Amino acid sequence: MKKGLFLLITAIMVLGLAGCGKKKKTEVMIYTSMYEDIIDAMRTTLNNEFPDIDIEFFYGGTGTLQAKVAAEIDSGKLGCDMLMVAEPAYSLELKDAGVLEPYKSKHAESLAFDYDKDGYWYPVRISNMVLAYNPDKYSKDEIPNSFYDFAYDSSVKDMVSMSNPLTSGTAMASITGLLEKYGEEYFQALGNQNVAIESGSVALTKLETGECKVIMVLEESVLKKREEEGSKLEVIYPTDGTINVPSTIMTVNDKWNANQNIEAAKKITDWFLSEEGQDAIVKGWMHSVRSDYPNPPYDAIATSEILKNIIPVDWEKCYKDREEIRTLFQEHVTIPESK
Repeated sequence: MKKGLFLLITAIMVLGLAGCGKKKKTEVMIYTSMYEDIIDAMRTTLNNEFPDIDIEFFYGGTGTLQAKVAAEIDSGKLGCDMLMVAEPAYSLELKDAGVLEPYKSKHAESLAFDYDKDGYWYPVRISNMVLAYNPDKYSKDEIPNSFYDFAYDSSVKDMVSMSNPLTSGTAMASITGLLEKYGEEYFQALGNQNVAIESGSVALTKLETGECKVIMVLEESVLKKREEEGSKLEVIYPTDGTINVPSTIMTVNDKWNANQNIEAAKKITDWFLSEEGQDAIVKGWMHSVRSDYPNPPYDAIATSEILKNIIPVDWEKCYKDREEIRTLFQEHVTIPESK
């Protein structure tokens, strides 16, 4: 009896020690507006790079993330440790809200784009708002090749499409830049064109069928379709300037973050800004933020060529005047109600 009890206690102790030997992974939750399929493509690389960190992503469009974060701020705690969002304007807002942790990344000096000098946010990927068309349906010289003509060329009325600036950060950045360049009349012209406000995937399908002649869309959406599906759809880099959108990465401070793992978040930030991390970004059809990164994404022109002709965006205005700009857009352009 005593011997059996001794063996039972010994077994329990051995099992307990074995359980203690298993190191619990550090958890990091990242809220991001990056496309889900690109996130999925990165998971294996991230798991191999950070075997001791359990990195989870919550995906949502910019509008969804902004609403989620606002609700969590009201509750007193965020559900994430990091954010990777569409454009710098939201980073400026979160910095002002006091939820970010400054960090001086060792890769900062290698960046080709602006970043917060105190380290509150860094650009991590470059998206470009462009035009696109289907050469199997229409010739390039009979459709708009500029953002201006996209709104004012009556020959494409009822056959143009763009994303929703109420839910998309890159679309919001784009209309901010276009408002600054062309004035409120540009929004009126878009309304007169009966521009469809819909997702990029829907717009691309309409290009393929010929229902749309030209669309305003992210470059990466077209490049992805060309590489993965052999699509014939083509990018038009607008003659009046591409809208260049640096998407940002940020760390949430200990007062607000979900898992109290700032050191892990710093390592993840450094990896994304490194050459290896930028490899993953460029494989996701977006441009690198590093000045020393040699290659553009599949089938894209060089980043340096794009930067020679861009429509600038005032990120402070995009943040401070966001609701005013959205309202102005809604006054002139019909936006479908979300279902």
